Amino acid sequence: MLELTILIPLLAGGLIMFVPVQLGRKIMIATGLIHLLLSIATIINGTGPCMSRYFTATPEGLLILLVTSFIFFFISIYAVSYLQETEISSEPIYLGCTMLFLSSMSMVALADHLVVLWIAIEATTLMSAPLIFLHRSRTALEATWKYVMICSVGIALALLGCFLIVLSMDLGGVDVPITFSSLGQVAEQLDPTWLKAGFIFLIIGYGTKMGLAPMHTWLPDAHSEAPSPASALLSGALLNCAFLGVYRGHQLLHQAGLGDFSGNILMSFGLLSMIIAAIFIFDQTGYKRMLAYSSIENMGIIAFGVGVGGLATYGAMLHLIHHSLIKSSLFLSAGNILLGYGSKLIEKTGNMAKLFPKTFTAFFAGFAGISGFPPFGIFISEVLIIMGAFQQGRTLPALIFILALIFIFAGASRLVMKMSFGKFTDDILVEEKLIRVLPSYALLLTSFVLCLWLPDSLYETILSAIATVGGSING
Repeated sequence: MLELTILIPLLAGGLIMFVPVQLGRKIMIATGLIHLLLSIATIINGTGPCMSRYFTATPEGLLILLVTSFIFFFISIYAVSYLQETEISSEPIYLGCTMLFLSSMSMVALADHLVVLWIAIEATTLMSAPLIFLHRSRTALEATWKYVMICSVGIALALLGCFLIVLSMDLGGVDVPITFSSLGQVAEQLDPTWLKAGFIFLIIGYGTKMGLAPMHTWLPDAHSEAPSPASALLSGALLNCAFLGVYRGHQLLHQAGLGDFSGNILMSFGLLSMIIAAIFIFDQTGYKRMLAYSSIENMGIIAFGVGVGGLATYGAMLHLIHHSLIKSSLFLSAGNILLGYGSKLIEKTGNMAKLFPKTFTAFFAGFAGISGFPPFGIFISEVLIIMGAFQQGRTLPALIFILALIFIFAGASRLVMKMSFGKFTDDILVEEKLIRVLPSYALLLTSFVLCLWLPDSLYETILSAIATVGGSING
């Protein structure tokens, strides 16, 4: 059954480019619904290997698959109305590439072979690049070119990391399939020096795609220039897929007894990403770029939590879920703002609370949620990460973590207040529609509900995922 999460959107992507646009929109939503039902069934039933030579169902992979599928369904509903308002001439390209993008992300979530995972992550780059260039402007071309070039260099370094891991097998006298599950069973026999070198290249390579600083430079441009539904997918789903590549490498080092080495590197990249976001978010002129730097911050938070280990790892996994939900909601709200004001510049927006009350409610609630305020889940995840850091004796990193959060909130809140309550005297271009607001509310509501009630199957999946890197709710 797991193969269908790859095959169905792949076939739909090939078909959707050759049918009328109206039918294509229905196919996109139907595919998203089927994909979501398959993902939920997989989490509940705990399905085992599929095409086991190259793919398998791991807890962390299934978690990424479910999150991707869930947000994709609501984004696809929003995209139908958004595309009607913008009247993009290349809509069949958007629909087709979105389906292929979903297929490649599903492939990432299920890949077990080192090279197959590399191929799948590279495929996400190729499938998402046309989405960034959809408006065909000069700035969109520049953002797409930067995205493809920087991520391709990063993915090449990740491939070198895979080669170094294979070299550690040869030097350690290990002869097993080149899969993470097989390597994990003989991890202690791998040559530690080359295994460490392999992880360094993996985190630089996949960390580039994940948006970790200082390899993050493609992300603000790409998220800003892509249509808002595509930006939501890039931030809410794509970054998680790249994180999975880093996480699998960290798992392997932990199984080899080198978890402290990889954990310290993850913590360093995580804190650096948060510091860079704190510095640059103060000077942003566009609200989509502001949200992009928030994504860099949150990927840093996840990396930091995984690197700390223990309770913080559980917090990092919760953070991954809630960041995807809330950030996707924010980018959808940003799409409504762009349609209403006709500009991505903060100085050309204002008085949103009065002019677009439904969008304002979703955007402001999303900002509160992404800033770590209750009743949204990021409040819980950040508290768990901070508690985990103190439990592990990481006092100084924990204090830097807290200070970075404060500075980022201070910088972003100034911009959000200007958008929400600042003066605006021009005419609005498009009235807000309920169909373009409901998906944002649904994603925010899901984050709220998961704070109060975490389904047992999802809870067990998270615990199984963090156990492979020494994570535990007991610290």
